[in-house]
Amino acid sequence: MACPSLDDPRITLAGLLFEVHDGLTTRLGAKRSPATEVLIRLARRPDRSLRMSDLAAQVTMSASGLRRAIDRLVAAGAIARVACEYDRRVVHARLTDRGQAQMEAMLPEHLRQLEDAFSVLTATERDQFEVLLRKLRDRVNPEAVQASEPAPLHVPTG
Repeated sequence: MACPSLDDPRITLAGLLFEVHDGLTTRLGAKRSPATEVLIRLARRPDRSLRMSDLAAQVTMSASGLRRAIDRLVAAGAIARVACEYDRRVVHARLTDRGQAQMEAMLPEHLRQLEDAFSVLTATERDQFEVLLRKLRDRVNPEAVQASEPAPLHVPTG
């Protein structure tokens, strides 16, 4: 049996994706902490709330890392753990007004950094890139799809 080629384009695609992830993580630095990721995910939901299991599927951290981030955010008053009304086994993370204020304070700089990173792409390329990333995400991380539709984010102007 012939050895598969290390020049396989799938290896290249995965490597490029990992390099982009690492580059974005480095560019965003402390601004893309686990806490920031949790706050953004919750703020983009219509009710500012996600089941913990849905949140875990969407964030890029281990279960224990997520637990620690949630514990710190609860202690800081940024989020609250809320028991599900219809299933006592389910717990939601809900963004508090304090958490919303924290997220809104960091958002302009976060968006500036993302714009700097993505400005190499045209608007059409960004749209195509989003479609392709969603297609790939749906295949490799279907658990993240369930609660992935973001709600419009209201950020006060002025």
